[in-house]
Amino acid sequence: MVYLDNSATTKPCDTAILRMHKTAETLWANPSALYSFGMRAHDLLDEARQTVAASLSCREDEIIFTGGGSEANNMALKGVAQSRKKRGNRIISTAIEHPSVLKTLDFLGENGFEIVLLKPQHDGTVSPEQFAESVDQNTILVSAMLVNNEIGSVHDIAGIARAVHERNPNTLIHCDAVQGYGKLPIYPSRLGVDLLSASGHKLHACKGIGFLYVRKGLTITPLIHGGGQENGRRSGTEALPLIASLCGALQELPKPEEQLAKQQDLFNYAVKALQPLNFVSINSPNGCLPYILNISVNGYKAEPLLNALSARGIFVSKGSACAKGHRSYVLESCGLNNDRIDSALRISFCRDNTTADVDALCDALTAITKTMRKYR
Repeated sequence: MVYLDNSATTKPCDTAILRMHKTAETLWANPSALYSFGMRAHDLLDEARQTVAASLSCREDEIIFTGGGSEANNMALKGVAQSRKKRGNRIISTAIEHPSVLKTLDFLGENGFEIVLLKPQHDGTVSPEQFAESVDQNTILVSAMLVNNEIGSVHDIAGIARAVHERNPNTLIHCDAVQGYGKLPIYPSRLGVDLLSASGHKLHACKGIGFLYVRKGLTITPLIHGGGQENGRRSGTEALPLIASLCGALQELPKPEEQLAKQQDLFNYAVKALQPLNFVSINSPNGCLPYILNISVNGYKAEPLLNALSARGIFVSKGSACAKGHRSYVLESCGLNNDRIDSALRISFCRDNTTADVDALCDALTAITKTMRKYR
């Protein structure tokens, strides 16, 4: 199997699985229980929060564990909207955000908030100046993804935060860092963000765990009310085995700076290997995160290509797994024509991929397109 769809999900690493199983088998008490067994579970929860906080160089009480990145995004957007609605109702984001952001903004728009979606430049980014021009005194929140999940474009979040705060110092900044966490060095204080979302299954933890960073002193309205877990910010008994899985993945995680150089080498190898295939165009922009390579196989529809690659045990995607087969709004927003969009494939790497995987993909594309040409 050649798995090249790591932006959709990653294979859980051994440490993540072992930590999850061990916790589920030996420390299954409710962390809120007041007896010693529950207290040991609570101690593990505290240690996990410290581990995640250390990865961001932030305070442990700034971390809220969630069921994943989508919940974290919902919590950030709805939580700020509800808690700050008396200060303003304008929320600014981009047209190429993940569906968990765009659909949430649709919901908020239907409930009285003014939603502004900025169109990206051809490189898949929205400049700090574009954000600043849209900010007014009624703007309560700006939300921008760090890394686009389809083409890998990287936003200048620190620059966006500075530009926004020059126009309105009271505007909060949220960053969806799901595709960047664990791959880039991320420090909320340096980025200038107030809220930041991340997900475990994008970095070799098990599915069902993520977190939201919320800057100390910032109050947001909870999505889930109940027993008051997570300091009243996210009620519900904590999924300790999954939290342990996240910590196991972080334990195995290479330093982002070191892995980034290796990943760039693999990305460059893939681009060079695809160049002789004159029917392939590169859609990912210069300077993109080298974990994501979006291409178009010109003249061929993406779905038959996916099926043919899958039959050979090679797995890529058309784009976001959450798009459910629809035409890519990301590529459309970046100005690509329909033929280019309809033939687009997303290749997404992880630290386990090799040049042999790239060679297998290139060989398969060559053979598959040759066969398809016979039946035209």
